[in-house]
Amino acid sequence: MFTGGAGAHSFTVFPLRVVYLTEPELKSQASVLISVSKRYFKHAVDRNRVKRQLREAYRLNKHILLDLLAKRNEKMAVSFIYLSNDLMPTGFIMKRMKIALEKMLEKMAMEHPNTEVHEEGVV
Repeated sequence: MFTGGAGAHSFTVFPLRVVYLTEPELKSQASVLISVSKRYFKHAVDRNRVKRQLREAYRLNKHILLDLLAKRNEKMAVSFIYLSNDLMPTGFIMKRMKIALEKMLEKMAMEHPNTEVHEEGVV
């Protein structure tokens, strides 16, 4: 996913960098990786706090992504990389995660313009 191979896409919604790849051989609809750099947060307590915030933000907003993947019958590997060297409030991270997931859907729609998603399913 990180080597820039075929099919890997990425974008940034500060403080997150999102890298995703359609992977049909996964067991679950979406496999998620959350990464917080030790370079910016020397103390494990701080890294773990940010990872908890990111996991909770994804948990509350994952329906945005999972609904589309279910309609398209696709599976995806997604990574969320925390870029900031500052701790952020949970509310801010929640908003940015939602924006990141919505942006991912827009990019997926641009990649596959022939597959329109309707409420009944993929056409």
